[in-house]
Amino acid sequence: MRKFSLVALCLFFNLIIKAQDKAPAYPLITHDAYFSIWSFGDGLNQSVTKHWTGKDQSLLGVIKVDGKFYRFLGQESKTFKEILPAADVLKYQASYSFDKPETGWENNSYNDNSWKKAEAPFGDDHSAKTKWNSDDLYFRRTFSVDNISATKKYLKLNHDDNVIVYLNGKVIYKRNGWVSDYIYVPIEDGNLKTGKNILAIHCKNTAGGRHLDAGIVEEDTSDVKIAPATQTNVSIAATTTRYTFSCGHVELQVAFTSPLLLNDIKLTARPISYINYTVKSTDGKPHSVDVFFGASSNLAVNTPSQSVSAWKHSKNNLSILKTGTVEQPVLKKLGDDLRIDWGYLYVAVPARFNATQFIGTQNESLKSFVDSKYPVQAQVLNSKNLNLSSIIPFGSVSSTPVDKYMMLGYDDLKSVEYFGTKLQPVWRLSGSQQFEDELAQADTQYPSLKTECTIFDAKLYADAEKAGGKEYADMCKLAYRQAIAAHKIVYAPNGDILFLSKENFSNGSINTVDVTYPSAPQFLVYNPELLKGMLNGIFYYSESGKWKKPFAAHDLGTYPLANGQTYGEDMPVEEAGNMIILTAAITKAEGNVKYAEKHWEVMSVWANYLLREGFDPANQLCTDDFAGHLARNSNLSVKAIVALGAYAQMAQLLGKADVATKYRTAALQMAQNWMKLADDGDHYALTFNDKNTWSQKYNLVWDKLLKLDLFPKEVYKKEIKFYLTKQRDFGLPLDSRRTYTKSDWIMWTATLADNRADFQEFISPIYRFATETESKVPLSDWHETTNGKMTGFQARSVVGGYFIKMLADKWNIK
Repeated sequence: MRKFSLVALCLFFNLIIKAQDKAPAYPLITHDAYFSIWSFGDGLNQSVTKHWTGKDQSLLGVIKVDGKFYRFLGQESKTFKEILPAADVLKYQASYSFDKPETGWENNSYNDNSWKKAEAPFGDDHSAKTKWNSDDLYFRRTFSVDNISATKKYLKLNHDDNVIVYLNGKVIYKRNGWVSDYIYVPIEDGNLKTGKNILAIHCKNTAGGRHLDAGIVEEDTSDVKIAPATQTNVSIAATTTRYTFSCGHVELQVAFTSPLLLNDIKLTARPISYINYTVKSTDGKPHSVDVFFGASSNLAVNTPSQSVSAWKHSKNNLSILKTGTVEQPVLKKLGDDLRIDWGYLYVAVPARFNATQFIGTQNESLKSFVDSKYPVQAQVLNSKNLNLSSIIPFGSVSSTPVDKYMMLGYDDLKSVEYFGTKLQPVWRLSGSQQFEDELAQADTQYPSLKTECTIFDAKLYADAEKAGGKEYADMCKLAYRQAIAAHKIVYAPNGDILFLSKENFSNGSINTVDVTYPSAPQFLVYNPELLKGMLNGIFYYSESGKWKKPFAAHDLGTYPLANGQTYGEDMPVEEAGNMIILTAAITKAEGNVKYAEKHWEVMSVWANYLLREGFDPANQLCTDDFAGHLARNSNLSVKAIVALGAYAQMAQLLGKADVATKYRTAALQMAQNWMKLADDGDHYALTFNDKNTWSQKYNLVWDKLLKLDLFPKEVYKKEIKFYLTKQRDFGLPLDSRRTYTKSDWIMWTATLADNRADFQEFISPIYRFATETESKVPLSDWHETTNGKMTGFQARSVVGGYFIKMLADKWNIK
């Protein structure tokens, strides 16, 4: 490994951050699938900060300079006053019918006395108070309004599936499809009337579940208006996102650091991030400066309607604010589009910074800062939409920069459930039983961690640029935190490390093998122990006898419950091949065969399955079947062939010469047969039976990286040459069926190239996607190559696959 001096690294780092970085969304606080906050857009103060799912999780920052106020972080979250409460706020009954009523049922004059009345919401899910199992639901609520203010009004609606909504007989909203949470639809002025009003809805089920709840709210406006600071720069590094602002005659730099240094598993597992403020005068004159930071209690809820409590206290030379739900339903919810609603959010400031901390709503807190009048209560119980506020005084600031920082942390109490056992967070296993002690340790370590992160960020960028050029390095630094934060590190009851992924905005599965497979390169580069943590649970599932099939499971459940596969369909060749290939990659990375030896028996079962079924796969699902199942999938066949070659390679290292010979001979013969069956002149086809097709053969990359030598290099060259003729503006399509692509697979395909120019020709279009896409969400790995818009998925771990070229360089594979 090259040796870098700290001075050289800092100089390099300063050079790379001068250019303003572009990203679909900017990582701020990144630890796991629940503690993950992003800025959706190019300006830190242009929108409310959000959880990766897109739900508001507001962080708010305001700087006071000589009595003038500038907002640099976030926007104020919209809060609402109830006019007609929905069921998440207040119990109510509505009139309803499952049968189609007479014409005019939506009007105020209609007599609904013959309709049934029951409690909302209506549906067939666990949250429904009144069961609805038919195709149609007709719904009416009568209510009165005494006074109508000039404030903007909204329909608050949660529906599944199609809806038509009427207010006083007029259509105010219509949509086909369903939503996963409440939406807020503006109501035109004049539709709501003084006196009697009727809200009427027709909801029609077309497939899947049923749900309906509705109300009307108005905006809770704030009297405090704060001008935005001028953002002059933003730079993303592997562990840190930095913003620079002009605030009058003061420059403010804000750095969000999540110290995810993968060589230190305990540190990576500790859910504490730092926000550092650096302030200096820009006109040579002294200026009085205070910095306000607010964190919403919505960071600790699934929906804003959940009741929360908050506390203020001091411990270990820290000023601390804490909030969490009243209910504390630990590990009670599972699924995809969910936020954590158990455990506690902490905001901590070192006592030496003399911060003022207080609890209130966001609007109240901003007014307190502006008026310099602060609430004194040490706790607020059973409330909603609270704000944890901290004001750090900087005093009189000159041209010499002044640095102060604070910490955000999350104690999730129990992290995941693993085959019936609720697992503790890693930090609690180390002897410290109070989260405040972890905060104190994080405070003590900050100076050294700040330096370590700076060194690591610069080295990652330098290594990535050396491997694949500047655009490639920019993609890697953007992917680094996202890939880690889509996982949770815990330890199984038997002591095995578990690094459990969540299929973010895919299906919510936990520890999906075909998500582990594309994610693996980042962890092979920086700590193979974490890749073991991605495989250990799947191995245990089979070796314990809980999973009895002759191939690997698809997943361990639905996040955060890892109690066994919940996905409805197996992927036999896909997952068996993935597990064997990745075990061989661990063997190469560690330079020994101990991990393979530990799991040899079950891998032998999977290898035998691939020997029987892998070469010419039946009509079974694989990871890329967005356009439907395929029989005789040639890329899936490559996976099986490479997996058998990898199994033979490990057998040889274990001294099992006969086994090695048998499987290598079989894999070599399969490769020869594959080249004949898949050959389509200037490329190899998508399927063996359709020669007018093509696909990315990204699975070949492991033949190259593991030096299996199953396929001649001419196969790589032929495919690369052909792919270069199929490029679109925003990347190489996944295959000939559609124009969308998977950027992780493009990185793998590009690594098959034998020269830098060809590699970079594949990277440039996906770099363009990342920097120009209109889809302002955490990086999507599935996008359209014609217009650069995301097709689906966001914030997934598979972008760890971008590191495959760095892995090839680390292993000296050219």
